[in-house]
Amino acid sequence: MTQSETAPTPEPVDFDGIRIAWDDRVLRPRPWTAEQSRWAAELAAYLPEGPILELCAGAGHIGLLAARLSGRRIVQVDRDPVAVEHARANAGAAGIETDLRCSSLDTALAPDESFPLVLADPPWLTSEELADFPADPVDAVDGGPDGTALIAECLRVALAHLHPDGHLVLQVGRPAQAAWVAERLRAAYDGWVVADLRDCRPGGVLVDVARG
Repeated sequence: MTQSETAPTPEPVDFDGIRIAWDDRVLRPRPWTAEQSRWAAELAAYLPEGPILELCAGAGHIGLLAARLSGRRIVQVDRDPVAVEHARANAGAAGIETDLRCSSLDTALAPDESFPLVLADPPWLTSEELADFPADPVDAVDGGPDGTALIAECLRVALAHLHPDGHLVLQVGRPAQAAWVAERLRAAYDGWVVADLRDCRPGGVLVDVARG
């Protein structure tokens, strides 16, 4: 039996006008996350030239919508080959150019790559919360004991490649995690601060990181 015969059938969803294919091996696109795309596009209008970088891209929907709204090219990174396969198909169907990289965050980018705008969509559920979301793939939502393990990794990689005048729009789960981000910046990333927040609960919280 071939892989195509055994793989689940994708169930397309509409994501603010972009048709997104996915299946139960990846995280279902949440409508509220379109706010992250829209915020990114607002910021892009005032930022230096260059492509958007999206970390933990999943099926690609957030970054693809940001690229469409902003008119910028995009580089998308995810470690899951199934998610990357969906993201590539979704980009092609939408006619959006993307540089997709199936890789861990540590190896996805060249040392000299710099981006004026970074999106990061890491898993942010605590490991204890996983039982409340049985339909979601564990690797796509498990953020470790306090939900910040992948948030920390995204911060490290994003700020290593963010233009000095750039912005990182980071998705977290709750205000306490946003406060954790602010403290982490103070402790380990001199000059970077939480510039703004958007509370999208019951979905999550969006954090804008920029130079203070």
